[in-house]
Amino acid sequence: MLARVLGQKMSETFGQPVIVENKPGAAGNIATDYLVKSEADGYTIAIAPNQTVSVNPVLYPTLPFDVLKDIQGISMLGRVPMVLLVSPNIKAASVSELIALAKASTEELSYASAGSGSPQHMAAEVFKSMTDVNLMHVPYRGTAPAMVDVLAGTVDMMFCPLNSALPHIRSGKLRALGASGQSRIPLLPDVPTVGETVKGFESDIWIGMVAPAGTPPAVVNKLNAELRRALDLPDVRETLAEQGIFAESSTADEFNSLIASDQKRWAAVIQKAHIKPD
Repeated sequence: MLARVLGQKMSETFGQPVIVENKPGAAGNIATDYLVKSEADGYTIAIAPNQTVSVNPVLYPTLPFDVLKDIQGISMLGRVPMVLLVSPNIKAASVSELIALAKASTEELSYASAGSGSPQHMAAEVFKSMTDVNLMHVPYRGTAPAMVDVLAGTVDMMFCPLNSALPHIRSGKLRALGASGQSRIPLLPDVPTVGETVKGFESDIWIGMVAPAGTPPAVVNKLNAELRRALDLPDVRETLAEQGIFAESSTADEFNSLIASDQKRWAAVIQKAHIKPD
């Protein structure tokens, strides 16, 4: 969706079609491998969530590419906040009550994720580490099946992307205890951040645009300027916000630095939690 919204604006500026090609599989590694083997001319670029460029490189023991050497960042595109949700069975109305419940419970509470190394998994592991609570990981193949079992009460909780969480929060089927970012979510102003209770906690999903390493600086700068222009358009910001994506741009250098710093952060989390890919 993000690619199509921005692609339309880029097409209007450059006067030629922007083709969106889906390359699913291997948690984004197939698409990344395709990108790095493409011509570094600016005509093949890719959407890059933090999982594919910051988590996967330190999660998978072997990959056919090195993100820091083979990829050139173009710009940050936006952030997708997550929400800590609990099933109706969980008698906790706040993050502090959930922590107390987890520490007092004789049975280990469980949390769902979209798979090992997914943003939901990583957020929960950071939460566990910072609160010193024991939670059992229940991985699924995607957010949708994970949500089904949280709704059913089979699993106790999960960190869920905002767009998937909103309908269930608004219907009252699930309880939102905290937002994963540094600030409260405008669509859920009454839901505090997890960081308001667990100082320093932050674990949003971010998304950027990348190109193959070696793409000429002039081309990178041209793409960066166009993306930043598009992301400032009110209709683009509104369309993205409706899907739970909050537009945010950056310079190419700033985005490269974010990729590198996040790799170090997630490497420490993965090592401490002994996380292995599915």
